[in-house]
Amino acid sequence: MDLNTIWFILVAVLLAGYAILDGFDLGVGILHLFIRGDDERRLCINAIGPVWDGNVVWLVTGGGALFAAFPEVYASAFSGFYTALTLLLVTMIFRAVAIEFRSKRPSHAWRHGWDIAFSVGSFGAALLLGVAFGNVAAGLPMDAEFNITAGLLGLLNPYALLVGITTVVLFAMHGAIYLVLKTEGELQARIRTWVKPLIFAFIACYVLTTGATLLWQPHLAANMKAQPLWFAVPILTVLAVANIPREIHHGREFLGFLSSSAAIGLLVTLVGVGLYPNLLLSNPQPEHSLTIFNSASSPKTLKIMLIIAAIGIPLVLTYTAGIYWIFRGKVKLDKASY
Repeated sequence: MDLNTIWFILVAVLLAGYAILDGFDLGVGILHLFIRGDDERRLCINAIGPVWDGNVVWLVTGGGALFAAFPEVYASAFSGFYTALTLLLVTMIFRAVAIEFRSKRPSHAWRHGWDIAFSVGSFGAALLLGVAFGNVAAGLPMDAEFNITAGLLGLLNPYALLVGITTVVLFAMHGAIYLVLKTEGELQARIRTWVKPLIFAFIACYVLTTGATLLWQPHLAANMKAQPLWFAVPILTVLAVANIPREIHHGREFLGFLSSSAAIGLLVTLVGVGLYPNLLLSNPQPEHSLTIFNSASSPKTLKIMLIIAAIGIPLVLTYTAGIYWIFRGKVKLDKASY
């Protein structure tokens, strides 16, 4: 396997890790305004309190890896998505500030205002991430100099919006399952009643998005048709999605959460398989696409970075696992809580 392909896989792994980990954070935020009372809302915020900022680091790391390994893609994507990325940054800033500032004052109006900021920021971030993912999967209009020629309104096409809505529902389901794991009592019982409707809503969106992909984006199936072994990925994706309601029905929320995480990771993998070797597919002029070969750094740079990644990634995984282990169990409010 060449260095370019290895870095393609590493970037995909980092982005999938971000989607899995920050996905439930965003899901908790999307559901936040449906939680009753100040204490219950604080419990939900504290369920993600020890981990949310660490989860976002996966996105930063993925962006850094993209910049170092495929600088042409980084330049084209960040300039072409400039307005959308600015909006994404605004939603994430409001979301982060809301978590930190919400409990600084006991005023109901103060806390309710930050509750709205937290929920709207989470919803907006999930929607924008999904829209960006949909556009990358579908392909973007690019010129011979690899500039994305679509504006913000051009990015809000029906297929990308469908992927964005599916992402919002997926993250809401993922977050609800996580909250069932972290809460107890009446709050847990109420959130548990939300899980099944969210699962069915996601499955409906998943079926619609799959049908739209097969109809409008046939290029994503080309690699699987050429190498039938890759059909294992969509099969595993369907099995993971189907296993979520099964585990929830039997009261095994942790296994349901793992199935939800697997489904997210496999959906990212599915798009990666469909795009390879493209990173930014030019549509309708594929000759203007940025691939893992014409957008990569020098082989020496890729090799040095791979050595650094081989040292750094196990440390990050160990730290992440340690944090989740330390803060395992049900969340409770105390003097140190948000």
